[in-house]
Amino acid sequence: MRLAGTMTPTPLPVSTPSRAQGPRRDRLDRPNIVLVCVDQMRGDALSAAGHPVVRTPHLDELARNGTRFSRAYSATPSCVPARVGLFTGQSSARHGRYGYRDGVPFRAAHPVTLPSVLRENGYQTQAIGKMHVFPERARCGFDDVRLHDGFMHFGRRYGGRNLIAHDDYLTWLQRQPGVDAHGDYFDDGVGCNSMVALPWTKPEPYHPTNWVVTEAIDWLYRRDPEQPFLLYLSFHRPHAPFNPPQWAFDRYLDGPRVEPPRGDWSAVFDDVRTDGFHQMQRGRQDPESHHRTTAGYYGNITHIDQQLNRFFEALADFELSEDTAVVFVSDHGDMMGDHDFYRKSVPYEGSSHVPFIVSPARRFAPDAERGQVRDEVVELRDVMPTLLEMAGVEVPDTVDGRSVLGLATGDDRGPWRDEIHGEHTYFGQSLQWVTDGKRKFCWASERGEEQFFDLEADPAELTNLVDDPARADEVADWRQRLVSHLTDREEGFVSDGSLVPGRPVRSEAGWVADLVPTA
Repeated sequence: MRLAGTMTPTPLPVSTPSRAQGPRRDRLDRPNIVLVCVDQMRGDALSAAGHPVVRTPHLDELARNGTRFSRAYSATPSCVPARVGLFTGQSSARHGRYGYRDGVPFRAAHPVTLPSVLRENGYQTQAIGKMHVFPERARCGFDDVRLHDGFMHFGRRYGGRNLIAHDDYLTWLQRQPGVDAHGDYFDDGVGCNSMVALPWTKPEPYHPTNWVVTEAIDWLYRRDPEQPFLLYLSFHRPHAPFNPPQWAFDRYLDGPRVEPPRGDWSAVFDDVRTDGFHQMQRGRQDPESHHRTTAGYYGNITHIDQQLNRFFEALADFELSEDTAVVFVSDHGDMMGDHDFYRKSVPYEGSSHVPFIVSPARRFAPDAERGQVRDEVVELRDVMPTLLEMAGVEVPDTVDGRSVLGLATGDDRGPWRDEIHGEHTYFGQSLQWVTDGKRKFCWASERGEEQFFDLEADPAELTNLVDDPARADEVADWRQRLVSHLTDREEGFVSDGSLVPGRPVRSEAGWVADLVPTA
Protein backbone atom coordinates (compact mmCIF):
# COMPACT_ATOMS: atom_id res chain seq x y z
CA MET A 1 0.00 0.00 0.00
CA ARG A 2 1.22 3.51 -0.85
CA LEU A 3 0.84 6.13 1.90
CA ALA A 4 -0.75 9.46 1.02
CA GLY A 5 1.77 12.16 0.10
CA THR A 6 4.56 9.76 -0.77
CA MET A 7 6.13 9.13 -4.15
CA THR A 8 7.27 5.89 -5.65
CA PRO A 9 11.06 6.18 -6.06
CA THR A 10 12.36 5.88 -9.61
CA PRO A 11 14.59 2.81 -9.94
CA LEU A 12 18.21 3.60 -10.67
CA PRO A 13 19.59 2.32 -13.96
CA VAL A 14 21.52 -0.89 -13.48
CA SER A 15 24.59 0.71 -15.11
CA THR A 16 24.88 3.45 -12.49
CA PRO A 17 28.21 3.19 -10.67
CA SER A 18 27.96 1.89 -7.12
CA ARG A 19 30.50 4.46 -5.90
CA ALA A 20 31.51 8.00 -6.84
CA GLN A 21 33.33 7.87 -10.16
CA GLY A 22 33.47 4.14 -9.56
CA PRO A 23 33.11 1.02 -11.71
CA ARG A 24 31.85 1.71 -15.24
CA ARG A 25 30.62 -0.67 -17.88
CA ASP A 26 31.33 1.70 -20.77
CA ARG A 27 34.95 1.32 -21.89
CA LEU A 28 37.42 3.80 -23.31
CA ASP A 29 39.28 3.13 -26.53
CA ARG A 30 42.76 3.53 -25.02
CA PRO A 31 44.37 1.91 -21.98
CA ASN A 32 44.89 3.50 -18.64
CA ILE A 33 48.56 3.49 -17.63
CA VAL A 34 50.08 3.15 -14.18
CA LEU A 35 53.80 3.90 -14.02
CA VAL A 36 55.30 2.78 -10.71
CA CYS A 37 58.75 4.15 -9.93
CA VAL A 38 60.49 3.20 -6.72
CA ASP A 39 63.67 4.87 -5.54
CA GLN A 40 67.01 3.09 -5.29
CA MET A 41 65.89 -0.52 -5.83
CA ARG A 42 68.49 -2.91 -7.20
CA GLY A 43 67.65 -4.90 -10.27
CA ASP A 44 68.37 -8.18 -8.51
CA ALA A 45 66.15 -7.42 -5.48
CA LEU A 46 63.19 -9.45 -6.71
CA SER A 47 62.42 -13.01 -5.76
CA ALA A 48 61.39 -13.46 -9.42
CA ALA A 49 65.00 -12.61 -10.32
CA GLY A 50 66.27 -15.33 -7.99
CA HIS A 51 67.35 -13.17 -5.06
CA PRO A 52 68.28 -15.48 -2.16
CA VAL A 53 66.78 -13.27 0.57
CA VAL A 54 64.22 -10.72 -0.70
CA ARG A 55 60.61 -11.83 -1.15
CA THR A 56 58.39 -9.84 -3.52
CA PRO A 57 55.36 -12.07 -4.25
CA HIS A 58 53.16 -9.36 -5.75
CA LEU A 59 55.83 -7.94 -8.04
CA ASP A 60 56.57 -11.53 -9.03
CA GLU A 61 52.88 -11.86 -9.97
CA LEU A 62 53.10 -8.64 -12.01
CA ALA A 63 56.07 -10.16 -13.86
CA ARG A 64 54.08 -13.35 -14.53
CA ASN A 65 51.36 -11.16 -16.02
CA GLY A 66 53.82 -9.30 -18.22
CA THR A 67 57.47 -9.20 -19.22
CA ARG A 68 60.49 -8.78 -16.96
CA PHE A 69 63.54 -7.25 -18.61
CA SER A 70 66.54 -8.84 -16.95
CA ARG A 71 69.12 -6.45 -18.40
CA ALA A 72 67.62 -3.05 -17.63
CA TYR A 73 69.79 -0.10 -16.63
CA SER A 74 69.74 3.43 -15.34
CA ALA A 75 72.30 5.22 -17.51
CA THR A 76 72.84 8.10 -15.05
CA PRO A 77 72.25 6.29 -11.76
CA SER A 78 71.22 8.94 -9.24
CA CYS A 79 67.84 10.50 -8.51
CA VAL A 80 67.92 13.75 -10.48
CA PRO A 81 69.42 12.73 -13.86
CA ALA A 82 67.70 9.34 -13.83
CA ARG A 83 64.27 10.95 -13.49
CA VAL A 84 65.12 13.38 -16.27
CA GLY A 85 65.77 10.37 -18.51
CA LEU A 86 62.55 8.71 -17.34
CA PHE A 87 60.39 11.80 -17.98
CA THR A 88 61.99 12.85 -21.30
CA GLY A 89 62.93 9.56 -22.97
CA GLN A 90 66.42 10.94 -23.55
CA SER A 91 69.97 9.71 -23.05
CA SER A 92 72.41 11.78 -21.01
CA ALA A 93 74.06 12.92 -24.24
CA ARG A 94 70.76 14.55 -25.17
CA HIS A 95 69.33 15.77 -21.85
CA GLY A 96 72.73 16.99 -20.66
CA ARG A 97 72.42 15.92 -17.00
CA TYR A 98 75.64 13.99 -16.35
CA GLY A 99 75.42 13.89 -12.57
CA TYR A 100 73.45 14.87 -9.48
CA ARG A 101 72.64 18.57 -9.21
CA ASP A 102 69.63 20.24 -7.63
CA GLY A 103 68.34 23.69 -8.51
CA VAL A 104 68.05 23.34 -12.31
CA PRO A 105 64.60 24.61 -13.45
CA PHE A 106 62.98 21.52 -14.91
CA ARG A 107 60.62 23.04 -17.46
CA ALA A 108 63.24 25.35 -18.97
CA ALA A 109 65.66 22.47 -19.48
CA HIS A 110 63.16 19.75 -20.41
CA PRO A 111 59.91 21.12 -21.88
CA VAL A 112 58.71 17.89 -23.59
CA THR A 113 57.86 15.14 -21.13
CA LEU A 114 55.91 11.89 -20.94
CA PRO A 115 53.01 13.44 -18.99
CA SER A 116 52.90 16.59 -21.13
CA VAL A 117 52.60 14.59 -24.35
CA LEU A 118 49.93 12.28 -22.94
CA ARG A 119 48.06 15.25 -21.49
CA GLU A 120 48.05 16.97 -24.90
CA ASN A 121 46.63 13.76 -26.36
CA GLY A 122 43.63 13.36 -24.10
CA TYR A 123 45.02 11.64 -21.01
CA GLN A 124 44.35 12.77 -17.46
CA THR A 125 47.78 12.78 -15.79
CA GLN A 126 48.37 12.51 -12.06
CA ALA A 127 51.58 12.12 -10.04
CA ILE A 128 51.65 10.94 -6.43
CA GLY A 129 54.83 10.76 -4.38
CA LYS A 130 58.39 11.68 -5.23
CA MET A 131 59.27 14.04 -8.10
CA HIS A 132 62.77 15.37 -7.20
CA VAL A 133 62.65 18.31 -9.58
CA PHE A 134 63.12 22.07 -9.20
CA PRO A 135 61.12 24.05 -8.27
CA GLU A 136 59.73 21.38 -6.00
CA ARG A 137 56.17 22.14 -7.17
CA ALA A 138 57.03 21.88 -10.88
CA ARG A 139 54.42 19.58 -12.41
CA CYS A 140 56.54 18.49 -15.39
CA GLY A 141 53.41 18.19 -17.52
CA PHE A 142 51.13 16.45 -15.01
CA ASP A 143 47.65 17.86 -14.39
CA ASP A 144 48.29 17.59 -10.69
CA VAL A 145 50.94 16.40 -8.23
CA ARG A 146 50.44 15.12 -4.67
CA LEU A 147 53.99 15.46 -3.43
CA HIS A 148 56.28 13.67 -1.01
CA ASP A 149 59.93 14.04 -1.90
CA GLY A 150 61.31 12.66 1.36
CA PHE A 151 64.06 14.37 3.33
CA MET A 152 65.20 16.71 0.57
CA HIS A 153 68.27 18.58 1.78
CA PHE A 154 68.02 21.17 -0.98
CA GLY A 155 64.40 21.96 -0.16
CA ARG A 156 64.99 22.00 3.59
CA ARG A 157 68.15 24.03 3.81
CA TYR A 158 68.46 26.49 0.94
CA GLY A 159 66.51 29.62 0.13
CA GLY A 160 64.39 29.69 3.28
CA ARG A 161 61.75 27.41 1.82
CA ASN A 162 58.68 26.37 3.78
CA LEU A 163 58.62 22.57 3.91
CA ILE A 164 54.86 22.41 4.21
CA ALA A 165 54.58 24.42 1.00
CA HIS A 166 56.17 21.63 -1.01
CA ASP A 167 55.35 18.41 0.82
CA ASP A 168 51.71 17.29 0.86
CA TYR A 169 52.55 14.21 2.89
CA LEU A 170 54.03 16.32 5.71
CA THR A 171 50.89 18.50 5.79
CA TRP A 172 48.76 15.37 5.95
CA LEU A 173 50.95 13.75 8.63
CA GLN A 174 50.68 16.72 10.97
CA ARG A 175 46.89 16.44 10.87
CA GLN A 176 46.80 12.81 11.99
CA PRO A 177 45.77 11.79 15.53
CA GLY A 178 48.75 11.78 17.90
CA VAL A 179 50.95 13.93 15.65
CA ASP A 180 51.46 17.55 16.67
CA ALA A 181 52.09 20.61 14.50
CA HIS A 182 55.84 19.99 14.61
CA GLY A 183 55.59 16.33 13.66
CA ASP A 184 57.91 15.20 10.90
CA TYR A 185 58.98 12.07 9.07
CA PHE A 186 62.41 12.79 10.57
CA ASP A 187 61.18 12.41 14.16
CA ASP A 188 63.11 9.16 14.61
CA GLY A 189 66.36 10.84 13.50
CA VAL A 190 67.00 8.41 10.64
CA GLY A 191 68.19 10.38 7.63
CA CYS A 192 67.67 9.93 3.90
CA ASN A 193 71.30 8.99 3.19
CA SER A 194 72.07 7.24 6.45
CA MET A 195 72.98 3.57 6.81
CA VAL A 196 71.34 3.53 10.26
CA ALA A 197 68.22 1.35 10.21
CA LEU A 198 65.33 0.88 12.65
CA PRO A 199 61.61 0.13 12.39
CA TRP A 200 59.02 2.84 11.66
CA THR A 201 58.04 4.50 14.95
CA LYS A 202 54.56 5.77 14.03
CA PRO A 203 51.39 3.80 13.17
CA GLU A 204 51.92 1.90 9.95
CA PRO A 205 49.16 3.74 8.01
CA TYR A 206 51.21 6.93 8.55
CA HIS A 207 54.21 5.56 6.64
CA PRO A 208 55.01 7.42 3.37
CA THR A 209 54.69 4.17 1.42
CA ASN A 210 51.14 3.66 2.69
CA TRP A 211 50.35 7.34 2.05
CA VAL A 212 51.20 7.05 -1.67
CA VAL A 213 48.80 4.13 -2.08
CA THR A 214 46.08 5.74 0.06
CA GLU A 215 46.28 8.88 -2.08
CA ALA A 216 46.18 6.77 -5.25
CA ILE A 217 43.05 4.90 -4.17
CA ASP A 218 41.40 8.18 -3.19
CA TRP A 219 42.28 9.59 -6.62
CA LEU A 220 40.55 6.68 -8.35
CA TYR A 221 37.27 8.05 -6.95
CA ARG A 222 38.04 11.54 -8.29
CA ARG A 223 39.44 10.79 -11.75
CA ASP A 224 37.62 11.82 -14.91
CA PRO A 225 35.85 8.64 -16.09
CA GLU A 226 35.64 9.95 -19.65
CA GLN A 227 39.41 10.13 -20.14
CA PRO A 228 42.10 7.47 -19.95
CA PHE A 229 44.68 8.22 -17.30
CA LEU A 230 48.39 8.15 -16.62
CA LEU A 231 48.94 7.61 -12.90
CA TYR A 232 52.55 7.99 -11.75
CA LEU A 233 53.08 6.28 -8.38
CA SER A 234 56.52 7.29 -7.13
CA PHE A 235 57.69 5.76 -3.86
CA HIS A 236 60.52 7.38 -1.90
CA ARG A 237 61.53 3.94 -0.57
CA PRO A 238 63.48 1.64 -0.60
CA HIS A 239 65.87 4.64 -0.57
CA ALA A 240 66.93 5.45 2.98
CA PRO A 241 65.60 6.08 5.59
CA PHE A 242 65.72 2.33 6.17
CA ASN A 243 62.69 2.32 8.46
CA PRO A 244 60.03 -0.11 7.25
CA PRO A 245 57.22 -1.27 9.58
CA GLN A 246 58.31 -3.58 12.40
CA TRP A 247 56.99 -6.74 10.70
CA ALA A 248 58.97 -6.05 7.51
CA PHE A 249 62.15 -5.13 9.40
CA ASP A 250 61.98 -8.26 11.58
CA ARG A 251 61.51 -10.52 8.58
CA TYR A 252 65.03 -9.75 7.39
CA LEU A 253 66.69 -8.94 10.70
CA ASP A 254 65.97 -12.52 11.76
CA GLY A 255 67.09 -13.88 8.39
CA PRO A 256 70.46 -14.97 7.06
CA ARG A 257 73.51 -12.70 7.07
CA VAL A 258 75.04 -12.29 3.63
CA GLU A 259 78.55 -10.98 3.15
CA PRO A 260 78.66 -8.47 0.26
CA PRO A 261 80.90 -9.33 -2.71
CA ARG A 262 84.25 -7.54 -3.01
CA GLY A 263 86.10 -7.58 -6.32
CA ASP A 264 89.83 -7.93 -6.88
CA TRP A 265 89.80 -4.34 -8.18
CA SER A 266 87.90 -2.58 -5.37
CA ALA A 267 90.94 -0.88 -3.80
CA VAL A 268 90.94 1.54 -6.76
CA PHE A 269 88.69 3.97 -4.86
CA ASP A 270 90.20 3.57 -1.40
CA ASP A 271 91.32 7.22 -1.34
CA VAL A 272 87.68 8.23 -0.70
CA ARG A 273 86.89 5.67 2.02
CA THR A 274 85.04 6.75 5.15
CA ASP A 275 84.70 3.45 7.03
CA GLY A 276 81.99 3.48 9.69
CA PHE A 277 80.54 6.86 8.67
CA HIS A 278 76.74 6.59 8.77
CA GLN A 279 76.29 8.40 5.44
CA MET A 280 79.18 6.70 3.68
CA GLN A 281 79.39 6.39 -0.05
CA ARG A 282 82.55 4.32 0.03
CA GLY A 283 83.66 2.26 3.01
CA ARG A 284 82.77 -0.64 5.25
CA GLN A 285 80.42 -1.06 8.19
CA ASP A 286 80.81 -3.50 11.05
CA PRO A 287 78.90 -6.75 10.31
CA GLU A 288 76.01 -6.04 12.69
CA SER A 289 75.38 -2.56 11.30
CA HIS A 290 75.55 -3.82 7.73
CA HIS A 291 73.04 -6.56 8.53
CA ARG A 292 70.63 -4.01 10.02
CA THR A 293 71.06 -1.81 6.94
CA THR A 294 70.18 -4.64 4.57
CA ALA A 295 67.24 -5.66 6.81
CA GLY A 296 65.86 -2.12 6.59
CA TYR A 297 66.45 -1.95 2.84
CA TYR A 298 64.89 -5.31 2.08
CA GLY A 299 62.07 -4.53 4.52
CA ASN A 300 61.29 -1.35 2.60
CA ILE A 301 61.06 -3.39 -0.62
CA THR A 302 58.72 -5.98 0.89
CA HIS A 303 56.57 -3.20 2.37
CA ILE A 304 56.22 -1.59 -1.08
CA ASP A 305 55.36 -4.99 -2.53
CA GLN A 306 52.52 -5.41 -0.01
CA GLN A 307 51.17 -1.91 -0.61
CA LEU A 308 51.25 -2.38 -4.37
CA ASN A 309 49.04 -5.42 -3.90
CA ARG A 310 46.63 -3.16 -2.00
CA PHE A 311 46.57 -0.81 -4.98
CA PHE A 312 46.16 -3.63 -7.53
CA GLU A 313 43.17 -4.93 -5.55
CA ALA A 314 41.68 -1.42 -5.65
CA LEU A 315 42.06 -1.37 -9.45
CA ALA A 316 40.09 -4.61 -9.53
CA ASP A 317 37.40 -3.14 -7.26
CA PHE A 318 37.00 -0.26 -9.72
CA GLU A 319 36.83 -2.76 -12.61
CA LEU A 320 39.94 -1.21 -14.14
CA SER A 321 42.37 -4.15 -14.08
CA GLU A 322 41.69 -5.38 -17.62
CA ASP A 323 41.92 -1.85 -19.03
CA THR A 324 45.11 -0.75 -17.26
CA ALA A 325 48.74 -1.29 -18.22
CA VAL A 326 51.30 -1.34 -15.40
CA VAL A 327 55.01 -0.59 -15.77
CA PHE A 328 57.35 -0.96 -12.79
CA VAL A 329 60.86 0.53 -12.67
CA SER A 330 63.38 2.07 -10.30
CA ASP A 331 65.41 5.22 -10.92
CA HIS A 332 68.64 3.40 -9.94
CA GLY A 333 69.91 0.80 -7.50
CA ASP A 334 71.92 0.76 -4.26
CA MET A 335 75.33 -0.85 -3.87
CA MET A 336 74.45 -2.09 -0.35
CA GLY A 337 78.09 -2.74 0.56
CA ASP A 338 79.10 -4.45 -2.70
CA HIS A 339 82.82 -3.78 -3.28
CA ASP A 340 82.66 -1.47 -0.21
CA PHE A 341 80.24 0.97 -1.88
CA TYR A 342 76.91 2.16 -0.56
CA ARG A 343 74.27 4.31 -2.26
CA LYS A 344 74.53 4.83 -6.05
CA SER A 345 76.14 6.85 -8.92
CA VAL A 346 78.76 4.21 -9.81
CA PRO A 347 78.63 1.99 -12.93
CA TYR A 348 78.50 -1.35 -11.10
CA GLU A 349 75.47 -3.62 -11.19
CA GLY A 350 74.17 -2.82 -7.70
CA SER A 351 73.91 0.85 -8.67
CA SER A 352 73.06 0.84 -12.38
CA HIS A 353 71.03 -2.36 -12.89
CA VAL A 354 67.31 -1.77 -12.21
CA PRO A 355 64.05 -3.74 -12.25
CA PHE A 356 61.88 -3.16 -15.31
CA ILE A 357 58.51 -4.95 -15.67
CA VAL A 358 55.95 -4.23 -18.41
CA SER A 359 52.43 -5.62 -18.09
CA PRO A 360 50.24 -4.45 -21.02
CA ALA A 361 46.49 -4.02 -20.46
CA ARG A 362 44.79 -7.33 -21.21
CA ARG A 363 41.87 -5.80 -23.10
CA PHE A 364 44.21 -3.93 -25.45
CA ALA A 365 46.86 -6.64 -25.76
CA PRO A 366 44.99 -9.95 -25.38
CA ASP A 367 47.67 -11.92 -27.23
CA ALA A 368 50.69 -10.44 -25.46
CA GLU A 369 53.34 -12.79 -24.18
CA ARG A 370 52.92 -13.20 -20.41
CA GLY A 371 55.51 -14.39 -17.93
CA GLN A 372 58.47 -14.04 -20.28
CA VAL A 373 61.94 -12.75 -19.42
CA ARG A 374 63.76 -10.74 -22.09
CA ASP A 375 67.52 -10.19 -22.10
CA GLU A 376 67.77 -7.23 -24.51
CA VAL A 377 69.58 -4.30 -22.90
CA VAL A 378 67.02 -1.61 -22.07
CA GLU A 379 67.17 1.68 -20.20
CA LEU A 380 64.94 4.21 -18.42
CA ARG A 381 64.72 6.37 -21.55
CA ASP A 382 62.77 3.48 -23.13
CA VAL A 383 59.84 3.98 -20.73
CA MET A 384 58.45 7.12 -22.41
CA PRO A 385 58.25 5.73 -25.97
CA THR A 386 56.84 2.46 -24.60
CA LEU A 387 53.97 4.19 -22.82
CA LEU A 388 53.29 6.50 -25.76
CA GLU A 389 53.02 3.49 -28.06
CA MET A 390 50.59 1.87 -25.61
CA ALA A 391 48.48 5.03 -25.81
CA GLY A 392 48.65 5.23 -29.59
CA VAL A 393 50.48 8.56 -29.42
CA GLU A 394 53.26 9.61 -31.77
CA VAL A 395 56.70 9.71 -30.16
CA PRO A 396 58.24 13.22 -30.32
CA ASP A 397 61.51 13.82 -32.15
CA THR A 398 63.08 14.85 -28.82
CA VAL A 399 63.03 11.21 -27.66
CA ASP A 400 65.96 8.90 -28.35
CA GLY A 401 64.74 5.95 -26.31
CA ARG A 402 62.98 3.05 -28.00
CA SER A 403 59.66 1.39 -27.22
CA VAL A 404 59.96 -2.07 -25.69
CA LEU A 405 56.27 -2.83 -26.29
CA GLY A 406 57.08 -5.10 -29.23
CA LEU A 407 59.42 -7.11 -27.03
CA ALA A 408 56.78 -7.29 -24.30
CA THR A 409 54.02 -8.44 -26.62
CA GLY A 410 56.12 -10.83 -28.71
CA ASP A 411 55.88 -8.58 -31.75
CA ASP A 412 59.63 -8.32 -32.34
CA ARG A 413 60.57 -5.65 -34.87
CA GLY A 414 64.07 -6.33 -36.02
CA PRO A 415 67.44 -5.95 -34.34
CA TRP A 416 67.74 -4.26 -30.95
CA ARG A 417 70.53 -1.90 -29.83
CA ASP A 418 74.03 -3.32 -29.30
CA GLU A 419 74.78 -1.51 -26.04
CA ILE A 420 73.93 1.43 -23.84
CA HIS A 421 76.26 4.18 -22.64
CA GLY A 422 76.15 5.26 -19.00
CA GLU A 423 77.93 7.91 -16.99
CA HIS A 424 77.93 9.86 -13.75
CA THR A 425 80.19 12.48 -12.22
CA TYR A 426 81.27 11.19 -8.82
CA PHE A 427 84.31 11.40 -6.57
CA GLY A 428 85.45 14.45 -8.56
CA GLN A 429 85.65 12.59 -11.87
CA SER A 430 83.49 11.17 -14.63
CA LEU A 431 82.66 7.48 -14.31
CA GLN A 432 81.92 6.21 -17.83
CA TRP A 433 80.69 2.79 -18.97
CA VAL A 434 79.18 0.83 -21.83
CA THR A 435 77.36 -2.49 -21.55
CA ASP A 436 75.05 -4.87 -23.34
CA GLY A 437 74.17 -6.61 -20.07
CA LYS A 438 76.64 -9.39 -20.91
CA ARG A 439 79.92 -7.43 -20.96
CA LYS A 440 80.76 -4.09 -19.37
CA PHE A 441 83.64 -1.69 -19.93
CA CYS A 442 84.22 1.06 -17.33
CA TRP A 443 86.52 4.08 -17.41
CA ALA A 444 87.21 6.51 -14.54
CA SER A 445 88.36 9.81 -16.00
CA GLU A 446 90.68 11.16 -13.30
CA ARG A 447 93.53 8.67 -13.72
CA GLY A 448 92.09 6.66 -16.60
CA GLU A 449 91.43 3.43 -14.66
CA GLU A 450 89.81 0.81 -16.84
CA GLN A 451 87.72 -2.24 -15.93
CA PHE A 452 86.19 -4.96 -18.03
CA PHE A 453 83.69 -7.48 -16.69
CA ASP A 454 82.16 -10.63 -18.14
CA LEU A 455 78.70 -10.32 -16.59
CA GLU A 456 77.55 -13.71 -17.84
CA ALA A 457 80.35 -15.59 -16.09
CA ASP A 458 80.84 -13.06 -13.27
CA PRO A 459 77.56 -11.23 -12.48
CA ALA A 460 78.97 -9.91 -9.18
CA GLU A 461 81.84 -8.18 -11.05
CA LEU A 462 84.51 -9.81 -8.91
CA THR A 463 87.24 -10.02 -11.57
CA ASN A 464 88.60 -7.17 -13.66
CA LEU A 465 89.63 -8.70 -16.99
CA VAL A 466 91.05 -5.56 -18.58
CA ASP A 467 94.64 -6.87 -18.46
CA ASP A 468 93.78 -10.47 -19.37
CA PRO A 469 95.74 -11.25 -22.59
CA ALA A 470 93.03 -13.63 -23.69
CA ARG A 471 90.54 -10.76 -23.65
CA ALA A 472 92.72 -8.12 -25.33
CA ASP A 473 90.75 -7.94 -28.58
CA GLU A 474 87.43 -7.90 -26.74
CA VAL A 475 88.62 -5.12 -24.39
CA ALA A 476 89.85 -3.08 -27.37
CA ASP A 477 86.46 -3.40 -29.05
CA TRP A 478 84.58 -2.24 -25.95
CA ARG A 479 87.02 0.61 -25.34
CA GLN A 480 86.31 1.86 -28.85
CA ARG A 481 82.59 1.64 -28.22
CA LEU A 482 83.04 4.08 -25.34
CA VAL A 483 85.26 6.29 -27.50
CA SER A 484 82.48 6.50 -30.08
CA HIS A 485 80.04 7.74 -27.42
CA LEU A 486 82.46 10.37 -26.07
CA THR A 487 83.91 11.74 -29.29
CA ASP A 488 83.25 15.50 -29.58
CA ARG A 489 82.13 15.82 -25.95
CA GLU A 490 82.83 19.32 -24.63
CA GLU A 491 85.07 18.01 -21.83
CA GLY A 492 87.58 16.63 -24.32
CA PHE A 493 87.42 13.03 -23.09
CA VAL A 494 88.62 11.81 -26.51
CA SER A 495 91.56 12.97 -28.62
CA ASP A 496 92.88 11.26 -31.76
CA GLY A 497 90.58 8.32 -31.13
CA SER A 498 91.86 7.63 -27.58
CA LEU A 499 90.45 8.26 -24.11
CA VAL A 500 92.11 11.21 -22.36
CA PRO A 501 92.32 11.10 -18.54
CA GLY A 502 92.49 14.10 -16.24
CA ARG A 503 90.03 16.34 -18.04
CA PRO A 504 87.84 18.74 -15.99
CA VAL A 505 84.36 17.32 -15.41
CA ARG A 506 80.94 18.76 -14.80
CA SER A 507 77.51 17.56 -13.70
CA GLU A 508 75.69 18.91 -16.73
CA ALA A 509 76.20 20.16 -20.24
CA GLY A 510 77.00 23.83 -20.70
CA TRP A 511 73.54 24.72 -21.95
CA VAL A 512 71.98 23.21 -18.81
CA ALA A 513 74.47 25.00 -16.53
CA ASP A 514 73.40 28.31 -18.06
CA LEU A 515 69.87 27.72 -16.70
CA VAL A 516 70.96 27.45 -13.05
CA PRO A 517 70.02 30.62 -11.12
CA THR A 518 72.99 32.51 -9.69
CA ALA A 519 72.99 33.86 -6.15
